[in-house]
Amino acid sequence: MALLEVEDLRVYYETRKGVVKAVDGVSFGVEKGESLGIAGESGCGKSTLGFSLLRLVPEPGKIVGGRIVFEGIDITKLSEDEVRRNYRWKKVSMVFQGAMNALNPVRTIGEQIVEAIIMHDRSYTLEKAWERAGDLLELVGIDRNRVKSYPHELSGGMKQRVVIAMALALNPKLLIADEPTTALDVVVQAQIMNLLKRLKKELGMALIMISHDLSIIAEIADKVAIMYAGKIVELGRAEDIFLNPKHPYTSGLIGSVPRLRGEKRLTWIPGQPPDLISPPPGCRFHPRCPECMDRCRKEEPPMVEVEPGHYVSCWLYSRR
Repeated sequence: MALLEVEDLRVYYETRKGVVKAVDGVSFGVEKGESLGIAGESGCGKSTLGFSLLRLVPEPGKIVGGRIVFEGIDITKLSEDEVRRNYRWKKVSMVFQGAMNALNPVRTIGEQIVEAIIMHDRSYTLEKAWERAGDLLELVGIDRNRVKSYPHELSGGMKQRVVIAMALALNPKLLIADEPTTALDVVVQAQIMNLLKRLKKELGMALIMISHDLSIIAEIADKVAIMYAGKIVELGRAEDIFLNPKHPYTSGLIGSVPRLRGEKRLTWIPGQPPDLISPPPGCRFHPRCPECMDRCRKEEPPMVEVEPGHYVSCWLYSRR
């Protein structure tokens, strides 16, 4: 049994203009100790998917269908109290996008870590929580004496490490990292990525890395899911996705990544992602697809296995 199994998940936002289908029929699994990378353009539903795995979809959004099964338990059926007490942060935690700026500027980082520990695990005494806070800082490469430092006394990379330490406070089995290197320079990005890889190996936890940056995904992911307009269009092992992409959208994303070697020119994907209130019929990528056929404009392609463990939703590969 997989650690996490997501089946036909649908997360919609009801707005005055209509229903935004941010996540629309997504399915995937994550094994114990595995890294899954979720990639795609901005607005494709990546962050909403991450929030939904913690049952933290902001209003007016809601999970309207599908299952999120963690260790055999469907968390969509649990009460909010059960999720908060037994699931969120204890089993699955998250490093939020822009987390570097999420720390309270008038409280020490130690106070904020201690608060996170005590709020979610009443078995900790205040003394043990402070000791745990120091241990967590050392785990992410910060001197434990910095527990009394304020956020403005830390660099951007150190703030990001503090947020990661908070996410690891209760030893989760799965960590969701939503764009954890945004707004960091390339040197600090490399430090954060090395930190996540080391923590994953040392703690044996699974990791979901959400990013629009394919180079970040390629560095850490065992398996990759490519999202477009609220759907997963390609899913497979990282080496299969990057070396042998099947979906035209995946090929377009990879072709737009600069390379240090080779004479191949950069390519781009024409047009813009669709409006998720009224997405185009058939394949949602067809208005931008260089391989578009008449069938693509009318019928939505099923997800098919093109080789062992490699799935794609494209009429180029479906025989149905």
